[in-house]
Amino acid sequence: MYGIIDCDNCYVSCERVFRPDLEGKPVVVLSNNDGCVVARSNEAKQLGIKAGVPYFKLQEQFPNEKIAVFSSNYELYAELTGRVVSIIRKEAPEYFRYSIDECFVYLDGMERIDLKEWGENLHRRVLRSVGMPVSIGIAPNKTLAKVASHFAKHYPGYRHCCLMDTDQKRIKALKLTSIDDVWGIGRRYTARMHEHGIQTAFDFASRPQSWVRAIFRNIVVERTWRELNGQDCVPNEELAAKKSICTSRSFSTMITDPDELRTHVSNYAVRCAEKLRQQGSVASIVAVFLNTNPFREDLPQYWNFREQRLITPTATTTTIVQTAGNLLEQLYRPGYKYKKAGVIVMGVGPGSPVQPDLFDTNAEQFQRMRRLDAVIDRINRVQGTETIVLGAQQYTNKDGVGKADVFANAIKHDYRSPNPTTRWTDIIRLK
Repeated sequence: MYGIIDCDNCYVSCERVFRPDLEGKPVVVLSNNDGCVVARSNEAKQLGIKAGVPYFKLQEQFPNEKIAVFSSNYELYAELTGRVVSIIRKEAPEYFRYSIDECFVYLDGMERIDLKEWGENLHRRVLRSVGMPVSIGIAPNKTLAKVASHFAKHYPGYRHCCLMDTDQKRIKALKLTSIDDVWGIGRRYTARMHEHGIQTAFDFASRPQSWVRAIFRNIVVERTWRELNGQDCVPNEELAAKKSICTSRSFSTMITDPDELRTHVSNYAVRCAEKLRQQGSVASIVAVFLNTNPFREDLPQYWNFREQRLITPTATTTTIVQTAGNLLEQLYRPGYKYKKAGVIVMGVGPGSPVQPDLFDTNAEQFQRMRRLDAVIDRINRVQGTETIVLGAQQYTNKDGVGKADVFANAIKHDYRSPNPTTRWTDIIRLK
């Protein structure tokens, strides 16, 4: 049996941990640069606030409503969800984190345990220890577990845990599940399914496998069909680690200065390197993209992408930052106003063993850089993110002085909440 633990309205729930006064009130979290709504509380959804609505339209559409607004605070969200995962790790035989707010568990060896009761107890423990509400779906495979978690989240009678352990429960759940709510079925395939009269997950699961194979010719869709019919065929290793990692953001203002662009790209490269080390991986390709604002048709437009293969796969910060900086120099063209950049690391594989360059005579330097990364990661984890940064990460003010907060100028976040669990400067003060 598999389970999936999903944090309910994750970003909103994180904000409410230190703001209990917001319970029962409409709350929204905005995207980077406070652009549009990306997360909503149940109360905000009931008001009719749609995901993706621009922030400036909220006041126009809901002039008489008191809506709590927060800028995205990924540092807080990562720390609190990390605490949730630490509890899951103690309660389940095996787990693998799927996203910031979802974690799969493999419940092998727990056949004699009442899994429904286990799930309800896990929900209570996470809520008591972290303050985050979670919903738990348990089923014979990952796709059905995702379906079960949907019922656990939206139907109070399940008490935050839905166990789908019989064929009768599976069929009933599939009949009540829209095809566009099925894990692995995106908008493009949903439209094609509607063309063939498929509206629910049960409609899809009832079609012959030969029909699915002939119409879609896609192994992921066929695998989803098999899982909806009770088979377990999504490999764990496909979920345990990301095959590529991208860090990108739109700038708060359009940028023409190449040095400022390099600072942004350096920060994105550092984030990619950190994420590689967190999952114990290395990358063999570094790529950078750069583009102007496509919505400003009155301005000259430019978009470009470059990648470079590394001789030795690595997760070392300095190597990835230097490579990204070299790629940016190749991409940059004067005379344009740039709105977005990003760094992608690809060719991701296990961090050990790594095949070094046969002609590299400086293997000791490679090991020193790995040890340096480990020390910096540990300091930043204990003392707060960005306690130690590279010089290339620091934005400078008009006097040429570097700013300590490397993201101070990176994005607009007028409504960002404090980080009391990761920054001493934000620690809660009791009156």
